[in-house]
Amino acid sequence: MKSGASEALAEECAQDVMATLWQKAGMFDPARASVATWVFTIARNRRIDALRKARRPEPEELTWGPEPEPDQADAFEAQQDTERLGAALSQLPQKQRELIERAYYGDLTHSEIAAETGLPLGTIKSRIRLALERLRHQMDVKASQG
Repeated sequence: MKSGASEALAEECAQDVMATLWQKAGMFDPARASVATWVFTIARNRRIDALRKARRPEPEELTWGPEPEPDQADAFEAQQDTERLGAALSQLPQKQRELIERAYYGDLTHSEIAAETGLPLGTIKSRIRLALERLRHQMDVKASQG
């Protein structure tokens, strides 16, 4: 449960480990590891498998076929948001705008941007944080006006 599993998943995992220990007791080799190590290794592996399975969508949860056409009102609202964002980006200082573009349009990490620009990582983070605050403010102002 400490690693993020629900109580039900933790109980299921523990029960599965106990069944595995019962079925594979004959495979235990005391020359290779202690009983505790053997048990904890099996439990750790079951926990990892269970958490991976819980995070992976089941096939029936995945959508198949073409996506439905978006609602016209939603499409219009998204277009307006895009226009507001473009206007807000154009109002940013050039240094901040360039960093936002590299981070979000170029999919670069802060460290990668620092390596490319030669600027300290702290400067990159500060400028991006300030730019995002300005963008958020501009978007809020423009949304309340529109």
